[in-house]
Amino acid sequence: MTARRRQRLVLTGSITGAVIVALDGTVLTVAQPALQRDLHASFEQVQWTSTGYLIAVASLLVFAGRLGDRYGHQQIFALGILGFGATSAGIGLASGVGWVIGLRVAQGIFGALLQPATLGMLRATYPSDRLGMPLALRTSAIGLAAAAGPVLGGALVAHWGWRAVFFLNVVPAGLIGLLALAVRVPTPDDRETAGATTTAGGARTPAPRLDLPGACLLALALVCLVHTLVALPETGWTTATTLGGAAAALACGAFIRHERRTASPLVPLSVLRSTTVASALAVLLAASAALFGALFVSTYFLQDVLAMDPLQSGLRVLPLAVLMVLSAPASAVLQRRYGSRRTTVAAMTLLTLGILVLSQLDRASPAPAISGGFLLLGAGFGTVMVTATAVIVCHVSADHAGVAGGLQQTAMNIGPALGVATATMLVTLMAPTTTGEGPSGGPHWTGEAFLSAMGPALLTLAAVAATGALAAAKLPRRTAGGDSPQPPATTGRYRDPAEATAAVTSGD
Repeated sequence: MTARRRQRLVLTGSITGAVIVALDGTVLTVAQPALQRDLHASFEQVQWTSTGYLIAVASLLVFAGRLGDRYGHQQIFALGILGFGATSAGIGLASGVGWVIGLRVAQGIFGALLQPATLGMLRATYPSDRLGMPLALRTSAIGLAAAAGPVLGGALVAHWGWRAVFFLNVVPAGLIGLLALAVRVPTPDDRETAGATTTAGGARTPAPRLDLPGACLLALALVCLVHTLVALPETGWTTATTLGGAAAALACGAFIRHERRTASPLVPLSVLRSTTVASALAVLLAASAALFGALFVSTYFLQDVLAMDPLQSGLRVLPLAVLMVLSAPASAVLQRRYGSRRTTVAAMTLLTLGILVLSQLDRASPAPAISGGFLLLGAGFGTVMVTATAVIVCHVSADHAGVAGGLQQTAMNIGPALGVATATMLVTLMAPTTTGEGPSGGPHWTGEAFLSAMGPALLTLAAVAATGALAAAKLPRRTAGGDSPQPPATTGRYRDPAEATAAVTSGD
């Protein structure tokens, strides 16, 4: 098989895997009310169909990426996507909400295996200076899936019920998983020596052991953090949420201390200490928190203040998805021409301006003003997704691409939970005169009370986005590589010197 055809197949698999995960999340939101009625479930049980998945996937992403670095991203990807499809079929056949919750947790485990591998396969297949466009196409596909998900999910639920949204994943997941098993991508020679390194004299040394204690500490920190962030909007700062936050901080501190002392760290010290990687992760965390927090607030504004139905409000938000799809390929060109730092700072500025525009809306705001705010959000976030991800993946060697992908996906999972929790707490504090819970069991405010709190809440989220712009100023100037590029280890992953040379990232 030629290198070009292999690249196309890997890109197809990476995009399909990312789209399946993105669709799953958006269509589930539409299907949850029907699921609740059909299975006679409580609101809390239905919430756990999302919370259980989020906790499982967020806690295992980095470890799953490390497994891909050691055993091959192709194999981990195939296992993840086949398992994701199988659990989707199981959920579609589930007889009770308990089965749905349990299978959603299992689906989160397979999703954790799948997501870093989609980036790891691209890093192993494409030279670092050609990663921009594949990442842009992947981001555009995610944006398109996010836009199409509610419409597609609504149609499926209306005609065939909530189970149809899970059966939707089964066939494409099975086909791509089997294709991943059949097509060989660049991997270390002979998997019996998986993870082994080659010394300058040509001798092989044993592969470093998996850092299971580190994986457990990181998983504990992320489980406590995600659970706390999910619970905060419902309960506020209670004893349980305070203890959860404290446990997350302690586990995080213990993880960092362990990683610095162990001989085989889960996150290589070169990545853990990298200012470039830390800055790019901070950008993604701030961008996703600001965006999803703003979307949460804006949705309540459109439906509770302007009295729009879900379809009307979805059409108002549609410009965000459209610009996200269009800006991703353009960002790859801008990144190549102007560099990562300038492109990302400009994108975070657009995101900040978009939130500021939304913060000035009121009952008399015309449709162009609303759409303009969402256009800026989409253009900024779509660009940031490509540029910051490219910095993270390109800055590390191909042997650590899975860990880098796991860190990127972790930031993209925690950021939205952080943004929604922040937005909910801000609105609750500034609009204390609530009318109780809404029909769906979630928070609800009167239109006037919410409008008085919306502006300050969005201004705070704009400040979060501006913080991300400051972090973006520390990114490397050039498109590929970082401020201290890491040479790839000689592992046999590349079959000839030319392939190894192509994987070396350029310096700043």
